Amino acid sequence: MKKALVMLASAVAMSGAFAQVSAPVAASSGAAASAAVAKGGHERNVEDRIAYLHSQLKITPEQETQWKAFADVMRGNGETMGELFKQRRAATSVSALDDMKQYATIAQAHADGMKKLVDAFDPLYNSFSPEQKKLADVTFRQHGADGRPRHHGKGKGDKSAPAAASDATVKP
Repeated sequence: MKKALVMLASAVAMSGAFAQVSAPVAASSGAAASAAVAKGGHERNVEDRIAYLHSQLKITPEQETQWKAFADVMRGNGETMGELFKQRRAATSVSALDDMKQYATIAQAHADGMKKLVDAFDPLYNSFSPEQKKLADVTFRQHGADGRPRHHGKGKGDKSAPAAASDATVKP
């Protein structure tokens, strides 16, 4: 049971990484303007992560084709997760069962998106020089597939973070 909760908590943490939005616009500007700004902020965050990874991994001109495929999957995953979270926020009066179903849809979309991301990253990683592979290994270990920092213990030897996460209550 604890493993299931840890996996569920991990999925929530990672899926949120694909669905970041900017702060809400003042109510006086209207819902349409707020939605446009939120979407722009979300797209900007995805593009910022893509730019960060491009720079961090020292992508060469020869690797741009594989890089573009990887970046396009990141964009697509971001759009999917953003839309699912938008739908979840819009559903204000749902039953507990519907809430769980929404969460299951988000978790499944995240899993599907990560599979696509791995499939796109495989040829890119295989094109890397040994130096780039080391950079990727460190970057993804510290930041995850989407380029955002992971939230875990202080070091490899720190066993307290997983235990604490397994005791956490997770809202579906």
